[in-house]
Amino acid sequence: MMTMIESGSHRPGVFARDFGLPDHTALRYEQPAHALRELLPSYAVLDSEPGFPHLEETWMLPSWAMIWVVLAEDPISVSVGNRRYGELSSAILYGVTSSAMPVRSNGGVTIAIDISPLGWARFFKQSAETLRDRITPLKEVLPPSLVNELVNRLYHSDRALDVKGILDDIFLRALPAPHPDEAMIADMIRILSATGRSDLSEASASLGIQPLKLRRLSQRYFGFPPKILQMRTRFLRIFLNMMINPCDDYESLISEFYFDRSHFLRDSKRFLGMTPWQFLDLNTSYLTAALRARRLVMGVPTSSLDIVSA
Repeated sequence: MMTMIESGSHRPGVFARDFGLPDHTALRYEQPAHALRELLPSYAVLDSEPGFPHLEETWMLPSWAMIWVVLAEDPISVSVGNRRYGELSSAILYGVTSSAMPVRSNGGVTIAIDISPLGWARFFKQSAETLRDRITPLKEVLPPSLVNELVNRLYHSDRALDVKGILDDIFLRALPAPHPDEAMIADMIRILSATGRSDLSEASASLGIQPLKLRRLSQRYFGFPPKILQMRTRFLRIFLNMMINPCDDYESLISEFYFDRSHFLRDSKRFLGMTPWQFLDLNTSYLTAALRARRLVMGVPTSSLDIVSA
């Protein structure tokens, strides 16, 4: 049996023992170089031992776009909405997603690179909306030479401590010039990050972004129209807290952001396909450990995790 990677992080003061990893799994979470951090907020290396049935199906929450490099020997399959991808290639792009996704594997290493809307503006020519809720071979959206280097260097690395340095080097050298829309994208991120029931359309108008331009920006870089974007952000703000801090008084959070519990449950059905409690009864221990690691490495409150990757 192959030895799993060394769990942990290069960030000082972050220890793998605090991730709460389930048995037979390993995880590294890293912050990219400072110049990349607003574009590619985090790197994650995930590993699990083959042959343990309770690890064969895990779940991913709705998220911003991600690059995945698959180094596992056995096939990995994912369902994204009504689409099932039976065997992932070695380098793929997850578009922005609007629903929870089951992932089936038999162990092995995968490496995930988060892409924020600012990162999408820099690195991708396609609209985030056109690639939403689908998986695309990475060579179709990034230069093949970059993708080949990415896969080859990660394949021949230790797949653990080497990963951050390799990814920083590749993406710093490939870093495009700032995009003209970045200031407005950053304004939208700040509005979404605000607590309470701030309205994206009203707040953006006060910043001088007209409704049609707001919608174009939202779909182009965030993958959703403003209303759906804000609904997803609102729901995940609460649900992430429920996952990591199950004993907290989440009813007060629901009342802060929703008119009532039924309103919250409608959003849960939309973004999870089930109630929050049904989702929490699934095999989510590895997902919860990854969220906990991300919180520790990125140094943000649980409620900001979804926003910080924006």
